[in-house]
Amino acid sequence: MQLHHAGRRSPKDLIGGQPVSSGVDEKMDSRAMTTGEVEDMVEAFIAAAIRSEKAGYHGVELHGAHDYVLCQFLNAELNVRTDKYGGSLENRSRVLFDIIDGIRARCGADLNLAVRLSPERFGMKTSEIVEVYGRLVDSGKVDMIDMSLWDCFKAAGDEDCDGKPLIDIFANLERGDTRLAVAGKLYSAADCQRAVDAGADIVAIGRAAITNHDFPRLAKDPAFAMRTLPVPRATLRAEGLSESFIGYMGNWPGFAEAE
Repeated sequence: MQLHHAGRRSPKDLIGGQPVSSGVDEKMDSRAMTTGEVEDMVEAFIAAAIRSEKAGYHGVELHGAHDYVLCQFLNAELNVRTDKYGGSLENRSRVLFDIIDGIRARCGADLNLAVRLSPERFGMKTSEIVEVYGRLVDSGKVDMIDMSLWDCFKAAGDEDCDGKPLIDIFANLERGDTRLAVAGKLYSAADCQRAVDAGADIVAIGRAAITNHDFPRLAKDPAFAMRTLPVPRATLRAEGLSESFIGYMGNWPGFAEAE
């Protein structure tokens, strides 16, 4: 079960009010949470994990990528708070680690816990995410780190990374028993094998699985190729996508054909 809070990306018509975030974003008309609201949000994440476990889920993933709220707290450009949740990277990541600590304290030891992170874009610095990654591993409280690389094999844009491919940066970090999942332009069995050969434990499939619901079976055929984008909406319906999901994917340029 993936747990997330959209923060400043929350649609006003859906939440019935002004979006909240780690900081003020005038363009998106979001306001900064009070310290009390941040603490309430931490509790809400923990409570969601507890409910997920009671409902029978074997694990939860904290979505800290893609400019959702946990990512917004990591973003030094947006998060200019002066309380314990802003300033240093330790403070900006405090929300994430407080949630992890709470889940481990109040859920069963068998509940699998994963964290999803973006290594760049959305105000992220790869060097800082490497540090967060290391702290997650050192905590011994996270079973999997899910790196949303956008393109597994692209060179990192951070100057400190010397042009190394993103997947190499994270696959070569010490991770002990923590599993590494990667996502980003994995469109075929060959792509997935390349990611595993680079050191990933798990591959996460997005676009290829959305356009082909039985991707794992199809990918066994070396001749299989993901559908060419944009995809007709009728095809997405035939793949079992709901109308709301199809509408959401229609917001992604070049993914779904307009009707």
